[in-house]
Amino acid sequence: MQRSKIDVWVGLFVLLGAASILFLALQAANLLNLNLAPTYRVTATFDNIGSLKPKAAVRSAGVRVGRVESIAFDDQTFQARVVMALESRYAFPKDSSFKILTSGLLGEQYVGIEPGGSDQNLADGDVVTRTQSAVVLENLIGQFLFNKAAEMGGGESR
Repeated sequence: MQRSKIDVWVGLFVLLGAASILFLALQAANLLNLNLAPTYRVTATFDNIGSLKPKAAVRSAGVRVGRVESIAFDDQTFQARVVMALESRYAFPKDSSFKILTSGLLGEQYVGIEPGGSDQNLADGDVVTRTQSAVVLENLIGQFLFNKAAEMGGGESR
C-alpha cells in the first residue's frame, strides 16, 4: 500500500516536470503566446523581409509591443505583406516607420517601430507605407567583394 502511494507521487512529479519543460521549450521558440491583451492589426509592405517569421516580435525602443501575425506575398506589387498585432495599450503615430532588424549579428529578425510625429495614431486595419526592408548579409558581402574587385582591377589599368 505504501509503495503504490510513493509511485503515484513520483509519477505526478515526473508529469509536472515534463509539462514544465514543454512549456519552456514552446516559450523559447516563440510558439506559445499567452498574452491576452487586446490588440489592433496593422499591415506593412516590404521589398525584402529576409528571414522574418510569423510570431516574431514587434519592438519599439527595445520593448515588445506586439507580434507578427502573418506574412504573405502580394503578386500585384511583388512585395511581402506583413500583418502585425500591436497591443492596444501602445499607440503609435500614423507616420511611424517600420523596419526589419536583427537581434545581434546573426540573431533572429524582428520588426522595429520608429514613432513619427503625427497627431493621429494608427488604428485597426491601417496600412503603413514607411518601411525599410531587411539588410541581407549575403547581399552586403557580395557588394563588398564586388567593390574590392573593382578597386583591384581599376588600380592596375592606370
